[in-house]
Amino acid sequence: MKDIREDIAWAKINTDVLKSLENPRKLYWVILFIAVAVFGVGVGCEVYQYNMGLGVGNFDNPHMWGLYIATFIFWIGMSHSGTLLSAILHIMHADWRKPIYRFAEAMTTFSLMTAGLFVAVHLGRIWQIYFALPYPNMRQVWPNFQSPLLWDAMAIFTYLSSSILFLYVGMIPDLAICRDNMHSGWRKKLYAVLSLGWEGTDRQWRNFRMTYLTIACFLIPLAVSVHSIVSTDFAASQQPGWHITSFPPYFVAGALYSGCAAIITLFIILRYVFKFEEYMTKSILKKVARLTFAIAMVWTYLKWVEFAQAWFGHNAHDQHLLIEKATGTYAPFWWMMNFCASVVPFMLVFKRFQTNIPVLFAVSLLLNLGMWLERFMIVAPTFADGFYPWTWDHNQWPSLVQWGIVFGSFGWFAILFMLFCKIFPSVSMYEVKEMVYHRSLETKKLQALQAAGELAAAGKGAH
Repeated sequence: MKDIREDIAWAKINTDVLKSLENPRKLYWVILFIAVAVFGVGVGCEVYQYNMGLGVGNFDNPHMWGLYIATFIFWIGMSHSGTLLSAILHIMHADWRKPIYRFAEAMTTFSLMTAGLFVAVHLGRIWQIYFALPYPNMRQVWPNFQSPLLWDAMAIFTYLSSSILFLYVGMIPDLAICRDNMHSGWRKKLYAVLSLGWEGTDRQWRNFRMTYLTIACFLIPLAVSVHSIVSTDFAASQQPGWHITSFPPYFVAGALYSGCAAIITLFIILRYVFKFEEYMTKSILKKVARLTFAIAMVWTYLKWVEFAQAWFGHNAHDQHLLIEKATGTYAPFWWMMNFCASVVPFMLVFKRFQTNIPVLFAVSLLLNLGMWLERFMIVAPTFADGFYPWTWDHNQWPSLVQWGIVFGSFGWFAILFMLFCKIFPSVSMYEVKEMVYHRSLETKKLQALQAAGELAAAGKGAH
């Protein structure tokens, strides 16, 4: 099974991708309408919380974080696979990434923009977000650089700005194609400005390749460090279940895991909605599924390392918390998390499921459900079973306001992502052309070698 057809004409690639910007299937508008409605619910809940205070979210002592921080970690994690895998596979010259890396990088950008909302939402008094921004002001009040809130704000800003730059630079040749094929209107003006006068000269291509490679090399350590910072928010504390040295690699593996699952989900949606069946092929989907399974096994191993550290670490509080997770109030969620994130991935081992689109779509949703539950199980049980029995509280559950804001974040992400795919090409036209060209060259070389071998065999037979 080939990643992509070798006989696709370059003009057809342009036509198909540009057509997707104008005429997606009707499902696009259905998804966009649902996303707007869900986001509206989230906005309404946030306005209500803003006016009434965090009490409407059932926040108290010890439950001070709840769904907001769990969902914040989830969105930060989802952001990692897009840009990080795109950068790694670009350096490794993996051609199969070319039809899918654009939307994966967009997923990174919009996941970070969604995660950033929860830093402000969780404050309650969202106008105080400026305390997390390191800038001089008339009050001479500087942020506390020992605060995890400041770490997160700086990490998100750095990674978001780098991801936007990586996404934009990679789109410049395609923006020029859009500019040259649009006759008039606001789109042509937008593409003309964003393409920066691209003409496709040799010098421009050399500078473009060098710039894109440099940003890719910079982003790999940056992506790892960003989620390591998020994990340090927990590991730097003394709370039971958090003070674990394996959290940084564990969080990075979990980020890649949830991101790969999200790539499968968005791959299947875009493949149908924008009529990209010829470019987002089942062969590429099979490779992404196998990569997801490999990362799932790494995450599962690190998860068992966490359990082993708690059980064999001779810390009574950690042992009590682990037992409480497995048998207490949160047990259904703990077992569901382990099933969705560690058992369901084994379906990806079977070849018949690696290209079965309905099965893969369901599996990807279950994987991300498991990863969201994993983030929730990091936060909630620790607050419910702290060091002091008088703070134990297993009856405090998130309110409808919290749930509304969390679901609203998914609507916000869907709106940004679907609008991006409608305005900008979500398949890289110039890289797909390179992929087709290289595959056709390989085929011609193979045919030439076979022909030479047949001639040699025929010559020996004649003698």
